[in-house]
Amino acid sequence: MSKQTDAGQGEIKRTLQSRHLSMIALGGSIGTGLFIASGSAITKAGPGGALLAYSIMGMMVYFLMTSLAEMATYIPLTGSFAAYASKFVSPATGFALGWNYWLNCAITVPVEVTTAGIVMNFWFPHLPAWVFSGVVFILIFLINFLSVKSYGETEFWLALVKVLAVVAFLIVGVLVIFGIMGGQGPTDLSNFTYKKAPFVNGISGIISVFLVAGFSFQGTEMIGIAAGETNNPEHSVPKAIKSTFWRILLFYIFTIFVIACILPYTNPNLLSADVQDIVTSPFTLVFKRAGLAAAASVMNAVILVAVLSSANSWMYASSRMLFSQAREGFAFKQFGYVNRRGIPIYALLATTIIGIAVWLLQFVGEQAYSLLISASGLSGFIAWLGIAISHYRFRKAFVAQGHDLKELKYHAAWYPFGPIFAIILSIIVIGGQDINAIVNLDWMGLLIAYMSLPIVLGFYIYYKVKYGSKLIPLKEVDLSRRTKGESFDPDAEN
Repeated sequence: MSKQTDAGQGEIKRTLQSRHLSMIALGGSIGTGLFIASGSAITKAGPGGALLAYSIMGMMVYFLMTSLAEMATYIPLTGSFAAYASKFVSPATGFALGWNYWLNCAITVPVEVTTAGIVMNFWFPHLPAWVFSGVVFILIFLINFLSVKSYGETEFWLALVKVLAVVAFLIVGVLVIFGIMGGQGPTDLSNFTYKKAPFVNGISGIISVFLVAGFSFQGTEMIGIAAGETNNPEHSVPKAIKSTFWRILLFYIFTIFVIACILPYTNPNLLSADVQDIVTSPFTLVFKRAGLAAAASVMNAVILVAVLSSANSWMYASSRMLFSQAREGFAFKQFGYVNRRGIPIYALLATTIIGIAVWLLQFVGEQAYSLLISASGLSGFIAWLGIAISHYRFRKAFVAQGHDLKELKYHAAWYPFGPIFAIILSIIVIGGQDINAIVNLDWMGLLIAYMSLPIVLGFYIYYKVKYGSKLIPLKEVDLSRRTKGESFDPDAEN
């Protein structure tokens, strides 16, 4: 890796608006995890366990978002949490977090593209899925190639479709519960006490749903990445946090409540978490219960939108993370080049090439492809852990260097409880990824479930050994409002 920190040519353009940022945050967490996997969460932990697990995980995400918002409003950087880790913890930490997250993004893009092809087969079963996947790959590349505003505008409308789908589901669900639709009369709360409900499988069931909930909420951290290209981050980031978090949490909590009222946790269809089984999606089942004949086709369209949104966002995040790594001196400086449209074009091209290579791997080495997907499994939780640690160190350094907290335009909620709570819960979720594999010493299971850990540790140890990176003393933490290759004028609007 190059240690040069030349900025290259051009700078990113701060053209994302507050409405874009709000929808990026909102849309980032509304996807197949809500539309499909929410049913399996109810089966694993019961309605009460699922509600409790999602509520606790939602609290953790809230603290993470406020932590990220405090840092992003003070120093909005495109590299977000990886750049903050370099400044507030140690360069080795930032190096490891950045490359780990980029790997996660680069692998997730082809996974989502492949999923889009599978979803399209619902309507066109006689055409090979790879045809549709190829079209989606080209589409999301062009969206990200044109400008950051084209990404933001696309994500705004895709996220809006997802939001409207959830709102429609909640309205229909309430009408079914009160017997106005569905023709079966009002629904009581007996599903919450049916058999072993409301809590099924005890603590282990709740912990298993933590994982499902965590994967569902992943993507909310993209608000920090997008903050570096927002025209007024000091205003837009806090507004996006305030306006979207409670909507996200309420969407999930109300959705699970509606599903649990209408479908018992023993319903075998709830176990499915596969986009190929759209007819068993809890959303589809509730719509059918309401008498909507086209439910499966409508939900398939919504899930296609969710997959396109996810692929689009991961493509954006991966190119920006690689750009940031170059600007920090952690990657070849060419990846830090920005064209006149404000696009880190070489970072985008490199990520696209890697994504295509991973996508093609499924046709020539299915086992290797599966292992690569496993390698990205815990990356999101590791990123969350990095956010919490970075914020804890940021606030400590801020006070240690004699700064007044009034200088901060946005204050994270409940510091230091927030980041400490997030750190503890992140460690629990990471450690509990596959308890059975640990208990039974299933080495293959351990490799698949925890592959992200040795990868991120490998990045960390490599940089620490090669460059002698150490924990930065609090009084030496760089709190200047600029970083290598990126400048920030807090008074600038554009």
